[in-house]
Amino acid sequence: MAPEINLPGPMSLIDNTKGQLVVNPEALKILSAITQPVVVVAIVGLYRTGKSYLMNKLAGKKNGFSLGSTVKSHTKGIWMWCVPHPKKPEHTLVLLDTEGLGDIEKGDNENDSWIFALAILLSSTFVYNSMGTINQQAMDQLYYVTELTHRIRSKSSPNENENEDSADFVSFFPDFVWTLRDFSLDLEADGQPLTPDEYLEYSLKLTQGTSEKDKNFNLPRLCIQKFFPKKKCFVFDLPIHRRKLAQLEKLQDEELDPEFVQQVADFCSYIFSNSKTKTLSGGIKVNGPRLESLVLTYIDAISRGDLPCMENAVLALAQIENSAAVQKAIAHYDQQMGQKVQLPAETLQELLDLHRVSEREATEVFMKNSFKDVDHLFQKKLAAQLDKKRDDFCKQNQEASSDRCSALLQVIFSPLEEEVKAGIYSKPGGYRLFIQKLQDLEKKYYEEPRKGIQAEEILQTYLKSKESVTDAILQTDQILTEKEKEIEVERVKAESAQASAKMLQEMQRKNEQMMEQKERSYQEHLKQLTEKMENDRVQLLKEQERTLALKLQEQERLLQEGFQKESRIMKNEIQDLQTKMRRRKACTIS
Repeated sequence: MAPEINLPGPMSLIDNTKGQLVVNPEALKILSAITQPVVVVAIVGLYRTGKSYLMNKLAGKKNGFSLGSTVKSHTKGIWMWCVPHPKKPEHTLVLLDTEGLGDIEKGDNENDSWIFALAILLSSTFVYNSMGTINQQAMDQLYYVTELTHRIRSKSSPNENENEDSADFVSFFPDFVWTLRDFSLDLEADGQPLTPDEYLEYSLKLTQGTSEKDKNFNLPRLCIQKFFPKKKCFVFDLPIHRRKLAQLEKLQDEELDPEFVQQVADFCSYIFSNSKTKTLSGGIKVNGPRLESLVLTYIDAISRGDLPCMENAVLALAQIENSAAVQKAIAHYDQQMGQKVQLPAETLQELLDLHRVSEREATEVFMKNSFKDVDHLFQKKLAAQLDKKRDDFCKQNQEASSDRCSALLQVIFSPLEEEVKAGIYSKPGGYRLFIQKLQDLEKKYYEEPRKGIQAEEILQTYLKSKESVTDAILQTDQILTEKEKEIEVERVKAESAQASAKMLQEMQRKNEQMMEQKERSYQEHLKQLTEKMENDRVQLLKEQERTLALKLQEQERLLQEGFQKESRIMKNEIQDLQTKMRRRKACTIS
């Protein structure tokens, strides 16, 4: 179970000093420790519109984000508060309160546009907070949304047609919630009652016409319709008499307007139940470290004078995550081999089998933790490192076997060497005694366990080094005839040649085993890669289907609006025609 990150209060995530946006390192440390998926709710709006009050409510606190009580913008930059999600176990709710837009003291629309764009890029739910009704003035104040195509890119190489590129925003833009504060009108249109959502849709209707005035009227509405696939609206009554608004954070709910208290509760309930986990293309859920990477990538792009690009941010994140995935995979391999391998292994195949199992598990760890591995560079890097690990283990195994066998030979054959030095075998019949003792010791050597793959080679090398001693004992044995000695010399040579041939065959077998292992590793990597690519393809198709469905839904809505408008026009024309016919009929009768 991941540890909970529960900040006692908000802290600055992005400082805004003299128009420069700078990341707060302390906030990044907090994000880097959040291993849970995050739900990110950002609120944006004109300064002094009560954004911080709503964010405190989402945090479940009366105090936290500074409300302020004057006409000055209080929050500067973007502030963050991380709390356990009240309705999603094992999730962290990240609340982002932004600097008020349109601060007359700052007077920097470009800086405001970057704050607006960052809130869009970092959040999974974007709350736009404004005062009063959705009228043309409110739309004019929301001109920041029309700047998004000049502030954000979805792809590193966008299409020449900007509209096509901006349509791609729908695949990663957050859900849109418009909160209307101090709303005093009746929710109705053409004499019919409206829900807040219907009121929002009604307010976003486009006007027909091609004049500059019509274009300016439609532009923010069109951007909201196109960019945000899911839209929601909440209206809030005035919470208390205006003279007491400065004390809002100190007042109990019982002291506020009951309607306002219920409206705030409905808003919080909706956000908790409907705000999605922050997700990147490919269905990658964002946790604290990933959100940290996004913040750094976007701020770095803005600082360089570039446009923040979702595709580049995901690729930069992929570089970090895939490097970490390689390290996790290698660590898993080292752990498994460290637990299972006892050097020297009895056979090369035993070691290769253990490697193959650990290699497969390590690759699975990599696949689980990696994404967007372009051209499979990181998987290839992992495969190369695992190959080197295997070769290192084989070398260590060979060295361990050599050391073990050399030590055994020293223990087993040193008494024989001492007897030779003492001249025990330099007598008639000594050669046969020597050979018998040698064979007994060889048998004892073979019976020792865990000698490893160098057992035969080390023994034969040792025996070969003692050939001169053996020949000296043979030649000094007076019982043996010259003919017997010649036969014995030939026998020893034949045995030596046979042992050499056996060792050569063993070396060839080992090489074949290594080649077979390399082929198995390649095929295993290929299989896992194919499965990963298929899963990615399925996920991509789902995303494309979702994006297409959202676009079709929006087109259908626009067509329906156009149809309804045409129907109204036709109905009016029919009514006008019927009126004219009645008048003509009346004139004819008269």
